[in-house]
Amino acid sequence: MEDLQSRIEDLWLRSGELSPGDGDARRAVKEAIDLLDRGELRVAEIDPADGSPVVHTWLKQAILLMFRLQELSTSEVGPFEYVDKLPLKHGYEAAGVRVVPGASARYGAFIGRGSVLMPSYVNIGARVGKQSMVDTWATVGSCAQIGDRVHLAGGVGIGGVLEPPQAAPVIVGDDAFIGSRCMVTEGARVGNGAVLGAGVILNPSIPVIDASTGEEISRGAVPPWCVAVNASRPRQFSGGEFFLPCVLVIKHLAEGERHDKARLEALLRDEGVAT
Repeated sequence: MEDLQSRIEDLWLRSGELSPGDGDARRAVKEAIDLLDRGELRVAEIDPADGSPVVHTWLKQAILLMFRLQELSTSEVGPFEYVDKLPLKHGYEAAGVRVVPGASARYGAFIGRGSVLMPSYVNIGARVGKQSMVDTWATVGSCAQIGDRVHLAGGVGIGGVLEPPQAAPVIVGDDAFIGSRCMVTEGARVGNGAVLGAGVILNPSIPVIDASTGEEISRGAVPPWCVAVNASRPRQFSGGEFFLPCVLVIKHLAEGERHDKARLEALLRDEGVAT
């Protein structure tokens, strides 16, 4: 693995010299992307020691190199025609993944066993853990990391982060629930077991506030085992008072506690929030 990493890093340094005809470079890059596709490596993960994201930059470099080295080609799937530099992912049946017509994932994405893809999209470098649901019209952007047993509800947008290569992608922990039409982008993080109500917008500029204390917990990171909803707070400007978005943590859960749908809907309804 260290040898492969060294080869990719060397190719990256001289990427301006490369062309699609460079067979050695294409083989090295394909080897790296194959490892991502099979889930043997991942672009990013959480350091268990301090909870910080760790980005494996060389794998993102491999993805970017693939776009430089691959040429456009036409493929047909049933009545659909595609023109792209990357093939679609395949081998779902052997991987134990259910894929509903209208769903697609690019080669270089990993989908864990027992997961379900409704009509949705998963980009290269992304990882969707086992027994997760990517619901209708949800998108998982390039290199985003989605944990095990996660539900991305209808229309959720998980942003991709490819460049710069050292930038951390969105990371969603195990057992999280991301409500309908949420937008989680620019390397934001959602902790294990966290629940986001419908329509939450989360990025590194959005403050996350504890409703019980009024204190700001973080920027762009929802802590584990809590329920958070979309909110706003007043700010005074020279032109008057305006309301800026924030994310409000309205309930803290015991570790391992899971809300069934009925209980979650009741909680959010009590707080006047849509699910």
